[in-house]
Amino acid sequence: MGVQHHTVIQVGAVKRLAIMVTPQCGGEFKDEAWEALATIRAILRQQNEPMEVTMQTVFLRDRDDVPMAELLFAACYGDKMPLTIFVVQPPCEGRGIAIEAWAVGTRHAQVAYHGEHLVTVDYDGMRWIYASAGSLHREGRTAYEQSLEVFESMQRALAQGGASFEDVVRVWLYQGSITEEVHGVERYRELNRARTDFFANIPFDKRPLPSPHNGHAIYPASTGIGTRCHGLITACMALQSKRDDVSLLGLENPLQISAFDYPKEYSVKSPKFARAMAVRVGNHVTTWISGTASIVNAETVHKGDAMKQTEQTLTNIEKLIAPENFARHGWADAGATLADLAKIHVYVKHPEDFDKVRQVCERRLGRLPAIYAVADVCRPDLLVEIEGVAFSSIRQTKSLT
Repeated sequence: MGVQHHTVIQVGAVKRLAIMVTPQCGGEFKDEAWEALATIRAILRQQNEPMEVTMQTVFLRDRDDVPMAELLFAACYGDKMPLTIFVVQPPCEGRGIAIEAWAVGTRHAQVAYHGEHLVTVDYDGMRWIYASAGSLHREGRTAYEQSLEVFESMQRALAQGGASFEDVVRVWLYQGSITEEVHGVERYRELNRARTDFFANIPFDKRPLPSPHNGHAIYPASTGIGTRCHGLITACMALQSKRDDVSLLGLENPLQISAFDYPKEYSVKSPKFARAMAVRVGNHVTTWISGTASIVNAETVHKGDAMKQTEQTLTNIEKLIAPENFARHGWADAGATLADLAKIHVYVKHPEDFDKVRQVCERRLGRLPAIYAVADVCRPDLLVEIEGVAFSSIRQTKSLT
């Protein structure tokens, strides 16, 4: 059995699981994959109600293992295949596979599998939509063309689920050769240019869900990270609800210039994403934290020092989700701490930095469910990037009477 790293989140009557599994047995890839899948099934069976996996990201050491992984996962899940994306980012522990999965209890939720690019989950007057564009390879396309095609494909997948891009709260972008220059321009900068052009036609200033910042564009939270496969792999998550106690809050970091305000020296068209997206449901808040790195204002700090970059990255996350920052954005009764993180994903540029990075994370976060993977970060001088999800409760204010 793989290491059972998972967090149980109870929101009202609905149970959700954040599962992070890295196999321990070693050996051939198929043995590691079966161990990881068996571990997830064991975690689901340990719960006191039936559970189903809704979305999972599978991190692989070798591109050649993707076909085998697809066969094994199809055999495991059958007609209840969650939205699954396969990303070539070698797990830092030296294994061939690691899995990040989200599951929901089906006693009070209904999960519908609409094909390989779309899964929907309905409960308590809310609808979550998980969509992907599959894997698009770079042959015959520029980075700009490829990126634009990806967003258009995700838009079509969302439409099949009755949603649109203004419903999206979180995006994941896994780009091959992310810092490679083509004709003097980094591929990630071309991704940002395509995203900006696509988002120009999305009314993010008129989102269906209410927010303190209605009237201003509220971009989704996002991660843009490199892979060892020359493709572009994407997924997104959207939310629809007519409940009057469901709302959104896009968060920016007091230590950083907003990505969408970056000067042109970083990208001709700045990255269009929020540092985090908070979703308020009754007395609970889920905060989806974008890929975060060792950046203060707009500058990389602690160049060449992976440990200090990890410290700064965690400090940036801490400040981002703090109650003081929520209050600054309009929710005075909300906020979280590092202790409220349900899971993290840590991208490490150089494998030799893994132990140092993990040491910092475990000292500040404890034994939090985590996956560490080797990946290029969006700037050549960035050595670490971290994303995560925090769950917190609304603070009850005391009556003055």
